[in-house]
Amino acid sequence: MTASLMTHMVAGYPDRERSRDVARAFIDGGARYLEVQFPFSDPSLDGPVIQSACTRALDAGFRVNDGFELVREISSLTDRPIFIMSYGNLVFVRGVDRFVKDARAAGAYGLIVPDLPLGHDEGLFDFGKSYGLEVAAVVSPSVSDARLRAICDATTGYIYASLRVGITGNETHIDDESLSFLNRIGKYSKKILAGFGVASHEQVSRIAPHVHAVVVGSALIRRIEEIGDGLIYTQLRAKVAELAGS
Repeated sequence: MTASLMTHMVAGYPDRERSRDVARAFIDGGARYLEVQFPFSDPSLDGPVIQSACTRALDAGFRVNDGFELVREISSLTDRPIFIMSYGNLVFVRGVDRFVKDARAAGAYGLIVPDLPLGHDEGLFDFGKSYGLEVAAVVSPSVSDARLRAICDATTGYIYASLRVGITGNETHIDDESLSFLNRIGKYSKKILAGFGVASHEQVSRIAPHVHAVVVGSALIRRIEEIGDGLIYTQLRAKVAELAGS
């Protein structure tokens, strides 16, 4: 069975032109959702692989407007939902209202901003509802039952489940505790996007029955690094298909 994937890319990496090739590879490889990260200089959750990609994009001159333009271009290629992933600083500096409005205008379907949690979100979740944009709250296995209930009661369709605490990049061991965490969220009938350290088809296959989509990020960025100046589209499309089992 083909698993449902959310594939993660960094806007402007490996460069502006090939960002479009990355997105096309994800789409044609069978990704159900695309997650486009706007690079930030001081990320709180990114491991060294994604940090390096963000640094390269920033050094090449990435600006938030470039990210919205890329999302606009990708959305013209596909009807697959696009989530913009960003950190609170970029959202706050632009203005939360304006950022959400610009995201919607660019064709984004949703937002993931891990350091603007519900209740301390500067109005992010309310603006999302106003503009018809999904805002996926991020939860980790340490979340209390009471907090999880409050988040699920207050949000709309999506929850992003981080399969462990810490930073991205290191492979996550998927065990019964991981699946129990996902099943806790599943009681609330939300669309669960689950990731953090997912790097193989075996991991994807184990997680997939418990979630709406499995998120793969660092493994794909690492694959882009390995490809180097090679044919990104062909090889990355094959990697996504391999992860999904298609």
